[in-house]
Amino acid sequence: MTPFGFTPPNGSDGPNGPDDGSRDGSGDHSGPEDFNEMLRAIQEQMREQFEKLGIPMENMDNLQFMSPENLTAMFSNMPGMPGFGLGPQAAAHDPLPLATVRETAKKFVATHGVAPLSTRDQGVVASAYEIAEIWLNEATTFPSALSPTHASAVNRADWVDLTIAGWHRDIAPLAQGLLEAMTDLLAQAGREQALGQSEGHGEGSQIPLEAIGGLLRTFIASMVATQLGQSVGSLAATVTGAHDAGLPILDPARPVLIPENIAAWAADLEIPQSEVFIYHALRESAVARLFAHNPWLVSYIQSTITEYGRGIRIDLEAIQRQTEEAMNNFDPSQPLNNQINLNVELNNGIFSPEESPQQKAALEKLETVLALIDGWSDDVVTTAAGDRIPNIEQLRETQRRRRASSTPAQQLFATLLGLEVSPRLTREASAFWKAIREEQSLDKRDGLWAGILPTAEDLKNPSAFISSTEIPDDLSGLL
Repeated sequence: MTPFGFTPPNGSDGPNGPDDGSRDGSGDHSGPEDFNEMLRAIQEQMREQFEKLGIPMENMDNLQFMSPENLTAMFSNMPGMPGFGLGPQAAAHDPLPLATVRETAKKFVATHGVAPLSTRDQGVVASAYEIAEIWLNEATTFPSALSPTHASAVNRADWVDLTIAGWHRDIAPLAQGLLEAMTDLLAQAGREQALGQSEGHGEGSQIPLEAIGGLLRTFIASMVATQLGQSVGSLAATVTGAHDAGLPILDPARPVLIPENIAAWAADLEIPQSEVFIYHALRESAVARLFAHNPWLVSYIQSTITEYGRGIRIDLEAIQRQTEEAMNNFDPSQPLNNQINLNVELNNGIFSPEESPQQKAALEKLETVLALIDGWSDDVVTTAAGDRIPNIEQLRETQRRRRASSTPAQQLFATLLGLEVSPRLTREASAFWKAIREEQSLDKRDGLWAGILPTAEDLKNPSAFISSTEIPDDLSGLL
């Protein structure tokens, strides 16, 4: 492939180039202290690379936005990017700026609208919890996680404030993986640069890789933070509680409902409001109990996300391809902001190369554990409700239909992980937990969380899975 890197123009600063004093102590322009000079080198190299891609030079002549001044303004004005982050400071830069995530999420929430939490809302939620907690005590062995000192009902804006640290903790490994991929890429470029110099090519024209790396690391961190903020802001308008997405985002885990969203969830259902609120209180409280009393499960999910993040690599061919497409569609008569979206999705190809076997295994583990959590909570809620909620089957079907569509939570993982949680797998997980409860016992069902979790293949045969995990009373046959 044609290299798509940034190097100074040929002869501009080499041994055959003009001797302008740039290599003596008073005129060193190769470092980050003269960023305009570096950006001019980037501009010239991009012109050369676009020529190699077959893009006419006359198109490049119209790209005034590539001037050093405009490039500087473009990057420095991006949300969450106070500067270029040069030097060692850049290496220690936050891979996922929490302030940017929060600010973006709050802006999205504001666009959807936020209804204040009324006294009536709080009363309805309190009544639903009171009933749900009693019923759950009969349907699961995990004790209540309801907190007497924390709010159990919030509005959308408060939900963002309450959960943002958890989202940041869960997704930070992905941002770290991207930054490490960028570091690897720059290290490779440095080795190639050193090799070229040792062979007598481009002597004295060392690229300010540290400066470029600082800029790119800051850009990537801001991009991921902005995307996460957008996803969390969208979630705030649709989720019914803190654990609706099946992820551990509260520490300590506890049930929290959003009355405004529950009302919207049930808007087209001819079901008494009391039943709807009890149903969601059951679901939210069940998952909160699961996380609160299985801290290893929280670590398991986070380590799985970290596993995937470690395998991220940057696809240079995709960068080349997308740049060519962008330039072919560029209209110099239109404003730049109308044509270039800096907050690109990470799964457009640049950061989503072909997955390694390790990454595929991490994705399967995450998809399976999310399905197990959703399926377990469905069985617990069904057991708890029994025949006490007349419309329980209609409520479950409504929940299944919503899960089958592309929810904001699924969009978040599709964007950041390339993961689609399969509704089929969730249904199989629900049937798995039901079979364990009916064939064994409720205690056996909940006790499985303390051992080795079933795989996607195990969900098809609950009995075989139980047999494989049981230790026989007579071990003589094993000798």
